[in-house]
Amino acid sequence: MDKVFIEALEVDAVIGIHDWERSIRQTLSLDIELGFDNRVPAASDQVADTLDYDAISQRITAFVQQSQFGLVETLAERCAALVLAEFNVRWLRLKLSKPGAVRNARAVGVVIERAQESAG
Repeated sequence: MDKVFIEALEVDAVIGIHDWERSIRQTLSLDIELGFDNRVPAASDQVADTLDYDAISQRITAFVQQSQFGLVETLAERCAALVLAEFNVRWLRLKLSKPGAVRNARAVGVVIERAQESAG
């Protein structure tokens, strides 16, 4: 399967379980791989046939900025569900990182893989 990717999409959000985290915005980083058949746009060389990663980036950014979840796990699941529901994507792998959350670690977070539900 072909993949389109969005790497290191940085978005500020209210996230965390601690009281002090509920009153600040923290920068999160998302890496997203999207399963998409690139043969059609490759053959046509037409942008209309591609997966619009700019639109996906803007939609995720808007969603994350207005969200206020306690857990990165919850936010990752909601972002994955949003992309699968709104865009022509069969499968995705989403890495959501929360830099600076743990002392002496660059980041912590989750990596999830989700696919479209089969019809029938």
